[in-house]
Amino acid sequence: MFIQTEATPNPDVIKFLPGQTVLETGTKEFRTADDASASPLAENLFAIDGVAGLFFGSDFLTVRRSPDSDLIWAQLKAPILAAIMDFYASGQPILREAAVRNDIVYEGELGQIVAEIKDLLDTRVRPAVAQDGGDIEFDSFDMDSGTLYLHMRGACSGCPSSSATLRQGVESLMKHYVPEVKSIEQVL
Repeated sequence: MFIQTEATPNPDVIKFLPGQTVLETGTKEFRTADDASASPLAENLFAIDGVAGLFFGSDFLTVRRSPDSDLIWAQLKAPILAAIMDFYASGQPILREAAVRNDIVYEGELGQIVAEIKDLLDTRVRPAVAQDGGDIEFDSFDMDSGTLYLHMRGACSGCPSSSATLRQGVESLMKHYVPEVKSIEQVL
């Protein structure tokens, strides 16, 4: 198994490409070792000293290094690569159980606006953000204020350039195609 690595705009995050499917559908973020109980791979990675967060995409995963760690990426890569290879050799499922999401149901005109927002996110924004090892997810839309609430995940969460991505890229795109969007806020 050959695993490629790529730098991301966030210096504390590296993208790993195992050349195999990571998640069949959706994405999954693990912010703490407690979150990792949902995945054998996540548990193994959090057992490595210096690993502070994980994000799984369709064909990649990102690893966040603890900013307090004295370990540099050159020291962390080998045990991370070994854990990924061992996991894929084990044949275990990536997730122990499917996560259940309780999305808000939007109806009528608001439902059409939200559908358009989600379509733009899925077709225009998410593929670009995934290139940098991250993801952006719809949280909610407040029609009264015109505020769109989004989650930044993976390498994008906490990245110095994520606010620029939201303001200059995503917000201008949304305002252009969905005039009801007046502003975007990041949800942590």
